[in-house]
Amino acid sequence: MVKEEKYITENRNETVLLAEKFSKNLKLGDRLFFYGNLGSGKTTFIQGLAKGLGIKRRIISPTFIIVRHYALEAGNFYHIDLYRTQDKLDILSLGIDEILDDKENIISVEWSEKITDSLPEKRIEIHCKYLLENKREIIIRQYEQN
Repeated sequence: MVKEEKYITENRNETVLLAEKFSKNLKLGDRLFFYGNLGSGKTTFIQGLAKGLGIKRRIISPTFIIVRHYALEAGNFYHIDLYRTQDKLDILSLGIDEILDDKENIISVEWSEKITDSLPEKRIEIHCKYLLENKREIIIRQYEQN
């Protein structure tokens, strides 16, 4: 079963607020997979998620280090950026599969199309699309286990 919601944000702050509000329903074990071109709002949305989860540190995309870890009151939040990975072996060598398997984590993955064949049945997909300079379309699909 898939639940889908579509949003249009008019600026960066609206994207952050949408994500902050969305984060209030997240729980340990949730996996968020992000899709969208460069500049489509993926990292901005993740910044809002982190803020909503109570993370005070500045959230920047882990493009060069691939994985960033943030401790939560209970569990962990991981921000993974697969942009610079070349293939499945790159991803496996980083231990990302172990991070994904740990139910004490909330995980956000940018450039998820690189691991499409490894996505769990229960997941949240967030598709971000650049519309105008500040305007973004954000589609959130929540997949439940059958």
